[in-house]
Amino acid sequence: MTEQPDHGEKKIIVDEDWKSQVDAERKAARRQTQPESGDEPPGSQADLPEPSLMFLFGGLYLQGMVALGLLPNPETDTPERNLPLARHTIDTLDMLREKTEGNRTPEETRELETILHQLRLAFVAAEKPA
Repeated sequence: MTEQPDHGEKKIIVDEDWKSQVDAERKAARRQTQPESGDEPPGSQADLPEPSLMFLFGGLYLQGMVALGLLPNPETDTPERNLPLARHTIDTLDMLREKTEGNRTPEETRELETILHQLRLAFVAAEKPA
């Protein structure tokens, strides 16, 4: 800001040039970080798999394996056993098995039964004292 006298009055003159320069820099930075037109940004619908029972079963299976301490917790990168969560995950999969009976493909049924069997065996083994 600079002040210049004008017939005895003080007038404030604002330098607008810096505002347009900052605005141009922001627009240029956005263009560099945004994908080309037509491309989907990261984490968008294009990056996600199609919703399916197999995808849901797989996600719950991984959650169960983490809760059983057979896979590392993704947040801490260390195995942590949480048997109540493992039991809840198994019960959730079993509920899905009951509720989707007659509406699954043979492949989905095989996958669900295999997952439930593996998690149940791992749970029994995890319950045994070391």
